[in-house]
Order: sequence, then C-alpha cells, then structure tokens
Amino acid sequence: MRNTDDFLIFYHLIEQGSFSKAAEQVGLTKSVVSKRITRLEEELGVQLLYRTTRKLTLTEAGEIFFSHAREVYLSVQNAEDAMSGLGESLSGTIRITVPTISGELILPQAIAEFSEKYPEITVHMDLDNRFVDIVEEGYDLAIRTGVLPDSSFIARRLADAHWVICGAPAYFERRSEPKTYQDLADHNCLAYSYQETGATEWLFKGTSSSFTVKVAGNFSTNNASALRRAALIGQGLVYVPKVLVADDLREGRLIEVLQHQVAKCLGIFAIYPYTRHQPTKIKLFIEHLYQCYRQHEDKF
Repeated sequence: MRNTDDFLIFYHLIEQGSFSKAAEQVGLTKSVVSKRITRLEEELGVQLLYRTTRKLTLTEAGEIFFSHAREVYLSVQNAEDAMSGLGESLSGTIRITVPTISGELILPQAIAEFSEKYPEITVHMDLDNRFVDIVEEGYDLAIRTGVLPDSSFIARRLADAHWVICGAPAYFERRSEPKTYQDLADHNCLAYSYQETGATEWLFKGTSSSFTVKVAGNFSTNNASALRRAALIGQGLVYVPKVLVADDLREGRLIEVLQHQVAKCLGIFAIYPYTRHQPTKIKLFIEHLYQCYRQHEDKF
C-alpha cells in the first residue's frame, strides 16, 4: 500500500504551485519534496508533472493521481476535524426544527440516547410542518423530507422514506383488497394534506415513469397521527410514509396493499448552515442521528 505521505505531498505541491511552498506546508526541504516526487513517478512508471521554471502542469496521469490525492487530504482533514474538540466541555443547547412525523417517531428515542451520552447538552426540538428559515429563526439544524433547500446549506442524508398504502382488517371485511391502482376508484381513500403533491393524487410506478392517480374519500387531515388513527379504526385506505405505520404493519393492525406499485420515496435529511468551525456538539449530534436512522432502516 502506498504511503499516505506521497498523496499529501503531491496534493500540497499542486495546490501551492511550487516545490518551495509545498515544502513549507509539509515541513520538509524543497530538495526532499522534489526527490519524493521523482521517486513517486519512478515507482508508478508514469510522468505526473511537466516542470518548467515558472509553472507546474499536470499530465493526464497527474490529473488522475491528484484527484485521489485530494480525497486522501480531505479524509485526513475530516478525521482531524472530527477529533478536534472532543476534549472540550460539551455543553449548551442544540435547537432543531422537525416535521411532526419525525418528531413523534424516531427522534424522541434518538435524543434520549444522545442526552444520556452528553448530559450537559440540552436539545430543544420544535415540531413544525412549515418551511422554517433556520438562520433567521436561530436553529442549529432542521430535519427535512423531500426537496433539498438552497445550496448554501449542508445536507446529510439520514434515510430514504418509502410510502405505503394500507388499511385495517376491519375495512377489508367490507371491501376487497385492491389489486391494481384502478381498483382505488371503489375505495374510501383518506387524504394526508401535508405533502408536496396533491393530497388526493397518489403516485404509482409506470413502465417508463411514475404517474399519479386521482383518489377520493370522506376524510382529509394535515396531521399524520390523526390519519393513522382513522386507518386503524377501519375508515379507509391511507397513503403514508411507512415509518408512520411500520409497527402496525408488523403487528397486523394494518395491511399493506399494492406493495410493488407504490412509487413515492423521499429522502430525509439533516440540514444545517455551512460554517467553517461547526461546534463539536452539532457534529456529534448529526452523526448520532445518522446512526439512529440507520438502526431503524427497516421501518422506512
């Protein structure tokens, strides 16, 4: 395995544009850096650089090697950043804004486990289905589902949320289970109005692309818990994130239908403003959330 130093020296050489400046970065002499690059080219059997008195130019092989050298540098930098501050006193408050479903299902347990690890950190969680301006309203991060916000924010994907159609056994005692999306015309389809697509437009897989089907029913709500309760008592079918009803499906309180025809799947992200010196407590909290969501991946 090639020494990591070879990648780091080459990275700094290209970034700095000269042997003398690269030598300052890595703490070696200019002659040593030059010899290391020459030896590297000999060992690889390719020329990495065109050298002139004024300029260093990458060859095709050099471009490829530099892309890997950059990755090595960033990995080392990320490792150092992750370790820095671990000796700090971890305290203070983390303010997060999350949609209702996330706030009621996965996050309470995740936050409780985080608080047990770091008892001096207080987590303040606001449940809000509106699109909150994180910076303007003073939040450290937000949990968002679906379309990503402005690129000035950093997004860490936590999970992919698949949606399901389901109903209670009591409902299917009165009506037969639908076999295709056309059968939904004969069913009471309850609407979840908090979603970016229409509440009565359910997304299905097509041969070449997805398509929506217009459905109808006698109940509509923007509250996921209320919609779940309506389904549990047998009022009708619901089209909801699987995580909302995962336990009900496993215990048989709800029955999934049209399983391989449903198309909706949305990413769940931790969104936070870019900052060069992000507080260690925020880094730790985001990583903790990621691991918690991974542990519950089967529910999504």
